[in-house]
Amino acid sequence: MHDENMIEVTNLTKAYGATLAVDNLTFSVKPGIVTGFLGPNGAGKSTTMRMILGLDAPTSGSATVGGRPLVDHQQPLSSLGSLLDAKAMHPSRSAYDHLRALAATNGIPTSRVEQVLGMVGLSEVAKRRSGGFSLGMGQRLGIAAALLGDPEVVMLDEPVNGLDPEGILWIRHLLQDLAAEGRTVFVSSHLMSEMELMAEHFVIIGQGRLITDISADGLRTMAAGEKTEVRADRLDDLIALMRTDGVEITSADRETISVRGLDAAEIGAIACNAGIALRSLVPEQRTLEDVFMSLTADSVQYSATPGLDPSLADSLELAA
Repeated sequence: MHDENMIEVTNLTKAYGATLAVDNLTFSVKPGIVTGFLGPNGAGKSTTMRMILGLDAPTSGSATVGGRPLVDHQQPLSSLGSLLDAKAMHPSRSAYDHLRALAATNGIPTSRVEQVLGMVGLSEVAKRRSGGFSLGMGQRLGIAAALLGDPEVVMLDEPVNGLDPEGILWIRHLLQDLAAEGRTVFVSSHLMSEMELMAEHFVIIGQGRLITDISADGLRTMAAGEKTEVRADRLDDLIALMRTDGVEITSADRETISVRGLDAAEIGAIACNAGIALRSLVPEQRTLEDVFMSLTADSVQYSATPGLDPSLADSLELAA
């Protein structure tokens, strides 16, 4: 039994000649929460999304929505709304006309066009040529098109690209509201900093392979550091009391030590029992961005090379 709203990717592989863009990828995206699809540029996120949409055929494996390929759905736009390329529209056509044409070809009432334009904040510019839109306005129009069929599944590729801080806050609330309605929301990004306030679950890939499929809470547990920085009176006495198997103590300076193998509560209890006054007790805390960077460090396609001229590095990145 498949949840009608669930995206399921099973042993999905896409090869271009000898290059594996997607390499035996398996994960599922559940309804009711925002799932972030994360990985460095070139990790295979867009290729995976194209295969979910049926725009690219997999070399092997499968990608289904509600247990079947999207092409087998009677009204694909009502099953899955997507944004892959915000520029995929005729520049001389107005936002209203672009959406009206989409609605007409998908059996969607014209009244829905006005609704989605209001949802994305484009009602006032609905009759203007979309070719004159800023990148952020183009993103909003692309999201309006994704929502046109009132879909049960929403899949957006880099949706905050080009949005200002207000726009990023807007899309965060929009996607969380869609998930709260029971929809499946799958959003890609190469920046953890954009996603950590938006998503409750993360699928992280690198070089086409799954790195981890983890809840936001699980990732925060990974972010909790292993070391605690301690400053105390009678530091030598405290060190002597803490020295047991599995505890590693290093001196940062004469007044500060770093302890691995005991958490802050355990260190505090040892000090209290011995009547030692603690000056500070600071657990190491990494950001989710730090964890993401360490998880994907081996799969970044283009990393900075020591001694390489930065402008040359930028041109290599653009050429890719």
